[in-house]
Amino acid sequence: MHSTDFGKYLSSYFLNYIPNKTGYSDNTIKSYRDTFTIFLRYCNDVLCIKPEKLCFSKMNRKLVEDFLVWLESTKNYSISTRNQRLAALHAFFRYIQIEAPEYMELCNSVISISSKKTPVVEMNYLSIDAIKELLSIPDTSKKECRRDLAILSLLYDTGARVQEIADVKVSDLRIKAPSTIRLTGKGKKTRIIPVMPQTINILRAYINDYGLFNETNISSPLFFNKRKEKLTRAGLSYVLNKYIVVAKIKHPDLFPTKVSPHVFRHSKAMHLLESGVNLIYIRDFLGHASVTTTEIYAKSNPEIKRKAIEQASPNVLPDEKLTKKNREDLLSWLKEFI
Repeated sequence: MHSTDFGKYLSSYFLNYIPNKTGYSDNTIKSYRDTFTIFLRYCNDVLCIKPEKLCFSKMNRKLVEDFLVWLESTKNYSISTRNQRLAALHAFFRYIQIEAPEYMELCNSVISISSKKTPVVEMNYLSIDAIKELLSIPDTSKKECRRDLAILSLLYDTGARVQEIADVKVSDLRIKAPSTIRLTGKGKKTRIIPVMPQTINILRAYINDYGLFNETNISSPLFFNKRKEKLTRAGLSYVLNKYIVVAKIKHPDLFPTKVSPHVFRHSKAMHLLESGVNLIYIRDFLGHASVTTTEIYAKSNPEIKRKAIEQASPNVLPDEKLTKKNREDLLSWLKEFI
């Protein structure tokens, strides 16, 4: 076993395999890269194994398990983040199974490490009143605020992931009826989403403000910063937080403690469900791979459960067959025992 075998395969994994053989998104690649950066630092700082000296002969299941414990106990990572780091390690060792089958036993031992169960967290979403309040805050007499309103409106109307909005180009938007937008989601899968007329009007004003109808801008990002670079997830979160702070002061009862751009996605899904839209359509609208993921929204909404029970009850409970005289006789009989 050569002392550089781990480094050789890790380089090949990131430079050749991931770019050419997988459909991983940029965010997934970054997460995987960060995992190994942290893992190498752990080996260097805690185990005193320098990156250039790390090899498969020095690795085993216990080393990986100790690394995961260190993430939680020393770095204070949440269980979900710990599981994300483990998923990155699993993916790498599955690659090694094929590329270097002589390490099969090691790979199997690492892949057999299970993810931890995460505690069930209540899903945050905003009511329709809260959405209306939030969208009423931007001052539409100002150019920058009209851009912000366009961002917030599109986030809610499309139920898109924040990265999907960041990646949208001007050419992805169809202004003419029927208005649509093309979103690129996880695994670089694209989907076409209808955009409502109110949102299109807001977007049209924004596009006119910044001259984005010009042919030279057709491949430009739809939302960008002062340097003409596309807004990042952090940038979009900053835009939202500006208005959330104001909204909470005006109506603290309408907004949960933490409101992220992803809450808009939850909110749109909940509102579609409450309107009676079929789960299959919502699955396609949100870009979920499985309807099982979409069902989480139905399970999290007590109002939907209540309506379902109410609709089922008349079909289950027997009809009342007592006549008026029967009820009077029953009451008289009961009074004898009072």
